Order: sequence, then C-alpha cells, then structure tokens
Amino acid sequence: MGHRDWLAANQVGVYAVAVAAAVGVGLGRPELAPAFERLVEPVLVVLLYATFLEVPFVRLREAFADRRFVAAALGLNFLVVPVVVWALTRFLSVDPVVLVGVFMVLLTPCIDYVIAFTELAGGDSERVTATTPALMLLQLLLLPAYLWLFMGRRVAAAVDPGPFVEAFVAFIAVPLALAWLTEAWADRSDRGNRWQAAMGWLPVPAMAATLLVVIASQLPRVRDSFDQIAAVVPVYVAFLLVMPVLARVAAGLLGMAVGEGRALVFTSVTRNSLVVLPLALALPAGYELAPAVVVTQTLVELCGMVALTRVVPGWLVADGSAPLSVPGVTRRD
Repeated sequence: MGHRDWLAANQVGVYAVAVAAAVGVGLGRPELAPAFERLVEPVLVVLLYATFLEVPFVRLREAFADRRFVAAALGLNFLVVPVVVWALTRFLSVDPVVLVGVFMVLLTPCIDYVIAFTELAGGDSERVTATTPALMLLQLLLLPAYLWLFMGRRVAAAVDPGPFVEAFVAFIAVPLALAWLTEAWADRSDRGNRWQAAMGWLPVPAMAATLLVVIASQLPRVRDSFDQIAAVVPVYVAFLLVMPVLARVAAGLLGMAVGEGRALVFTSVTRNSLVVLPLALALPAGYELAPAVVVTQTLVELCGMVALTRVVPGWLVADGSAPLSVPGVTRRD
C-alpha cells in the first residue's frame, strides 16, 4: 500500500492524533497560540489548493450548470438553517453578546474546508466548489439582515463586510487559480504532471495541519471564557445532528445521486467559523465574548466533521447506484 492509500485508509486516526496534539499544545503551552494563529491562513490555502487539484476543471464547469443542486444548497443554508438556528436558541438563557456569536457563526455557510471534508467523504466536491461564490455573496448580504431580525439594528450595523471579501480572495480565488494553473501545466509538461501527481498525497496531511493550528491557536481563548459560553455547546452539537438529517431528506426528495447528496449534507452543516472570527474580533467594545463563542463552534465542528466523514458515507448517504429517496415519499420528476 502506497503512502497516499495508507493516509486515505487511516485518515480518521491521523486527524485524532492532530486534535490530541493541538489540545495538548493549546492547554500546555498557551503562549504559542499567536504563532499558530499566524499559520491558519497559509495552511488553509494549501489545503484548498490540494483539494482543488483533486477536482478536474471540466467537471467543475459542469457543476456550475447544476441549478438543482445550487438551489438546494442555497435554500437549505439561507431558508432552513435560520429557522433551525432560531428554534435551537429560543430557550437558551445566556448573555446577548453570546447569542451574537452564535448567530454570526451558525448563519454563515462554510466556503473553505467544507470542500476538503466533502472530498474525504466521497462527496461531489466540485458542486460544493461551484456554489461558493453564491454562498459567499449571499451571506455577505444576509448576515446583517439576520442579525437585525434576531438581535436588533445596533448589532447588524456593527458587522464589517471586509473580512468576508478578503477570505473569499485568500481561501477560494487564490488556491483555485493556482490549481487551474497547475492543471494546465500538467497537461503541457511531464514535470507538471509529476508535480500534480505528487500533490495527491497532500489533502490528508493538510487537513491534519489545519486541525492542529486552528485548535492550538484558539483553545486558550476559549479556555479563558468557557464557564460563560459552555451553554452554547449543546446548540452546536444539536446543529451538527439536525442539519445532516434535513439535508439527507432534501437530497432524497430531489432524487440526487449519492455524491450530490453527500455534498449537500456537508455544505448544509459546515459553518464559516474561520471567516467569521475576524468579524467577531472587529465588533466594538462590549462584544468581547463573541470571538470565544465563534471559536467554540470551530472546536465542536472540527470534531464533528471528522465523525461525519465516516457517518455520512457509511450510513446517512451510503453507496448505491440509484438516486436517493425518502421512504414513504413518491418523488415526481
């Protein structure tokens, strides 16, 4: 078995080691957190570059034309998710500043490592990639509206859209362009082809590195405030349990193929915590707890994603050649 096959077969174990190491560093050497925080963006860029290399651009162009998937992803993220978040937080008795952090992170769909997790679960990652521009634009426009609806005008006005734009350029545009250039190089050069083949082993180590630097950089921040924000952890866990099921039902009603169904699950459940964190840090005085609330979601979600890369293909959206369906429901095309 080659290195690439071994990594793919043992990826969950690799991630568990990375998480354990990150927890050890975050708790034992909290003074190293700023150094790890500086590594988050470059590690994410490498991860997404490696992920985009796994997606042939011919298939990516085809995915843009799949209006059914795009409509389902947007509908779940911007119509269903707000209702679910509102329901999950109705009986949450916490400081309103904590609620701001919860809403900011749960109402914004992920545009970066969701692609890698979808790929690792055997999902149709090019369809997730194709939806990222629309997801990015709509969350940029709708987050202030949702915050105004849930929290009032003052909170909505405090959100700066700049970090969203910067994140789209850094995490999507740059690695996607580099992957396209690499693919073009590989088509014209043996050296480029060897480079692209060598990069095939990179996604699992890059994901492990992402888990390591994110948790190690942010865990000290959470530890300092955990007694005040522990109440939101059940909300984050419940979101991880509810949204995959709702996405699976939607995929069944639409008769999606297995790969599409897995992609729909991951784009519906994964949140934009790494992009929202700068937004939370930019909030005015009085919102100091919001970043810790966002970071807590990051920690819960990363652990949940490792589990979902096994649960989704193994049970929720298992392999099969026929389109997905919902028991007891007759689908009409």
